[in-house]
Order: sequence, then C-alpha cells, then structure tokens
Amino acid sequence: MDVFDKSRKFEQLLRLVQSQNRFFYSRPILPAAAPVARCGDRELVNLGSNNYLGMTEHPEVRAAAIAAIEQYGTGSAGSRLLTGTTPLHLEMERSLAEFKGVEAVVSFSTGFMTLAATVKTIAAEGEFVFSDSLNHASIINGCRASKAKTVVYSHNDMSDLAEKLAGVPAEAGKLIVTDGVFSMEGDICCLPELRKLADEHSARLMVDDAHATGVLGKTGRGTAEHFDLEGKVDIVSGTFSKSFGSVGGFTGAPLPVAEFLRYNARESIFSASLPPSAVATVNAALSVLKRDPSLVRKLRSNTEFIYERLVQDGFKVAHHGTPILPIAIGSDDKAYQAAGRLEEEGVFANPVVFPAVPMGKAIIRISLMASHTEEQLSRAASAFTRVGKEVGII
Repeated sequence: MDVFDKSRKFEQLLRLVQSQNRFFYSRPILPAAAPVARCGDRELVNLGSNNYLGMTEHPEVRAAAIAAIEQYGTGSAGSRLLTGTTPLHLEMERSLAEFKGVEAVVSFSTGFMTLAATVKTIAAEGEFVFSDSLNHASIINGCRASKAKTVVYSHNDMSDLAEKLAGVPAEAGKLIVTDGVFSMEGDICCLPELRKLADEHSARLMVDDAHATGVLGKTGRGTAEHFDLEGKVDIVSGTFSKSFGSVGGFTGAPLPVAEFLRYNARESIFSASLPPSAVATVNAALSVLKRDPSLVRKLRSNTEFIYERLVQDGFKVAHHGTPILPIAIGSDDKAYQAAGRLEEEGVFANPVVFPAVPMGKAIIRISLMASHTEEQLSRAASAFTRVGKEVGII
C-alpha cells in the first residue's frame, strides 16, 4: 500500500465532480472581496465574501498597508518571540484590547490558528472543554489537540449544556467555548444563559467573535456588546480576515492569561509574525470603525434590504440579525444548478451541500457587505428570483 493511494482516489473523484459542473471552489476571483468582482469572463455581484465592512477596499486602509510596506518591508521573517515584533504589532494589540474591553490581547498569524491554539493551550489534562456542536472547525481542532476532555453539547441547547456541566466533578477546571455568530446559519449564541451557567458551575467562558466583530452591537464590538455583557466574557477571540480586511487573529483575556498564551502556545512561539502590512491594515480598519460606526448600520440595512426582497419573492431564508443569510434550496443538484445559473445571471454565491449540511437540506449561503449599493443588491435579488423560478425553488 502506498500512502499516496488516497490522494489518487480523491483526484479521480475531483475530476468527476468537475466534469459534472458541480465544482464551484478554488477559482480566481478579482478582487476577491469587492462588492463586484470578476470570475473568469463574468462580472458578478459578490455575495460570497465575509468582507462585512468593506475594509479591503477602503482608501485609508489600503494606504496604511502600502505605507507599512514602505517603512517595514514585506515581512518580519521571525516569530513574535524573536524578531517579529514591530511597533505596529504592539499598537494593534493595545487598540484591540481597548476595543474589546479586555486587559490584554495576543495576536496570531491566522484566525484558525488563533482558536485552535487558545483552546489547546488553556485547557489542560484533567480539565473539561464544553463545545457547541456547531462550533467552527478551528475550535474543534483545538479540542482534539488539547489534553482536556471535550464534551460536546447540542447547538445552543442550554438544558443539554447544564446537564453536561453537572455531570463532571465540581472541582475540575471547565471551559465553555462557543461561536458568537455561527458561520453557516448566521445565528447567535445564547450569551446571557452561557454566562449564567458558567457562573453556576465555576466555569470560564470563551467566545469566538470571528463573525461578530464589526457586525453585532451598536458600535460593532461584538457579541458581548450585543447582549450588554461587555466585561463578562472571560476570553474573546476573533479574526482579522473579515471586518478588519486583513489576515490573522487575536485572543483577548486577563493579562496573565494573554501572557500565558503568548509564551506557551506553540503556534505563537514557532510561527512567523503577521507581516507589518497586514497589521497596519487592522490598525487602520479599527480606526475607521471606531470613528464611523455607521458602517455597522449600513451593513444591517443592506442585509434587511435583500432579505425582504428574497422573502417577498418566495424564498425561505433564515435571518438572525447578522449578514449571513442561508437560503433553503433542497437537493445538492438544485444547489449546484442554482449557483451555476446565478453566475450566468451575474451573481456570485456559495452553494453549501452535504456533508456541510444534512442530506436534502442544501443551501445557498450569501453574506452582505456595508459597501454593497442598493442597485447591486436589487440586481442580485432579481437574478435570484429568475433562477429560483427556473430551478423550481420558488
């Protein structure tokens, strides 16, 4: 047996799927995060990006990234522990700590790395991690790599979580981990109930604000602001690849916890630090958001606009107050057919099929940006209606 056998079998499957026009992934999109982008020879209204506040195109943010390259070069070529710390990194962590209402922030070079490293490093042998069943893959990887015992509770089911918390030794260390906004459905965690259960069972509470930062709360500070519970979350993590228009991630916590992560998480110690241009992008985006929280309101307005159009025309769309809108399609075949026809009609949207969703429950997942215009969204909604009728969705 050859260790490459599995890859050859996968390649055969991949070629088959591509030949059947059922493959909509890993294609060049230019610009990838713009409201209108090109895919091949088509210009498309882009409803597939998580660039929620439009920061990748913001002139002030772009200028900051360019200026950082001029001053610092293209990369650090070292870990934060050694040569990879610049004044920009320190400024970013201070600003994020203030924005998130935490004592200190430690940053990582990818968002995935952030969540996996934080869970794995904080939860140790003999302790317990309680993880929502629909948490992001990065949290799942952190649970698997941790020496702590992982207990999965049913999605947003506080009764199930309470029962499972009661089933472990009272004196054991316990960490409850949840997404703030769940990335596929766009629904929000039950933060008040989670905080209550954490207090009752002497557990710590960690929230992944990847899809909540820049989205939830009056000023976009995230899940805690949305529920008026700022300062009540023990650990808050997030990414720079969505509302901050860059790459990387962060964890905010009490100072001893942040420093423990910084000097014990292997992902921090043995990875090159974020390029200065990426850090400057975050700093500029955060400055824009603090100065202009109307971007958060515009994002919500755009979301409501297209949601109302789609529902009015007969689509079944789940809406939880976030810019992630899953549109019910049904079969995988219909989802692929709809995605292909939408592109022909000038819209880029992501088909999500089994096993990412249950069999027969395929969706088209769209996400909105503050930088979309009403004309662009009207054009997209009209295309959805034409395709929906043709494919038999509405």
